[in-house]
Amino acid sequence: MTPSSADLLRVGCVIVDYHAGAHLHDAVTSVLDAGVHDLVVVDNAGGGATRDALGDLAGSVRIVEPGRNLGFGAGVNRGVAVLGPCDLVLVANPDIVLHAGALDRLAGALALHPEWCVVGPTILNESGAVYPSVRTFPSLFDAVGHALLGRVWPANPCTRRYRESGGDAAGNADWVSGACFLADRATFEQLGGFDERYFMFAEDMDLCWRAHKAGRGVGSVPEAVVTHVEGVSRRSAPYRMQVEHHKSALRFAAETTSGPARLLLPIAAAVLAMRLLAVLALARLVPADA
Repeated sequence: MTPSSADLLRVGCVIVDYHAGAHLHDAVTSVLDAGVHDLVVVDNAGGGATRDALGDLAGSVRIVEPGRNLGFGAGVNRGVAVLGPCDLVLVANPDIVLHAGALDRLAGALALHPEWCVVGPTILNESGAVYPSVRTFPSLFDAVGHALLGRVWPANPCTRRYRESGGDAAGNADWVSGACFLADRATFEQLGGFDERYFMFAEDMDLCWRAHKAGRGVGSVPEAVVTHVEGVSRRSAPYRMQVEHHKSALRFAAETTSGPARLLLPIAAAVLAMRLLAVLALARLVPADA
């Protein structure tokens, strides 16, 4: 029997947990079933919550307990730092489930496309609908328009462009969701991992942005499928997640906007501040989709 791509390329996995509960057990089960060589779970919740949620699986993974909530990107970086020898790193939320063959297809895509350093799957929500996880880098204008109009007029042109696919027929993409992706470990480390100034949100956009600037590509594999129960961890700290969501959006805009468009950054900051205040005032506890 021909060995799979995941067997030929050693795959490690990092999952950052924050009160995911039973969903974490399901996620770890699916990753172990896929045949990863090493699995590290970072306990951002503390107090033994991760070990309790893993139950009988706790002995099958390595648990990193930083003693505080580091944020998603920093948590992933700590996990990657202690992974054993591996060629590829699967970064996954604690509320995802890999479908059969997903990991092999992702690993196979990286083997087939050495120009790619990050590749993402198709992500389905609980109802089976496709989540827009492969996107175009937003212009500052579209980001501001989406922030202003996305909730009250979901079909507005800015939101449509903001959410439109960033992939082409060959699978090349602008950026893919950090909820689940496979990365070349060496390149991930050369890029410095996730930028830890992003506590939550936009760290995936930023990583892919820096990958492109470094001359590397990002890809997507529609045939690789995962299910994501979105927002499980966010529910434990909904207000902070709203604040971090808006801070990260502004940081990414400031880091990637150049030329005359930078004159619009104060307007973008004011719009995001007003949006945040409105969201908090309405007690909308689930963060707006990025």
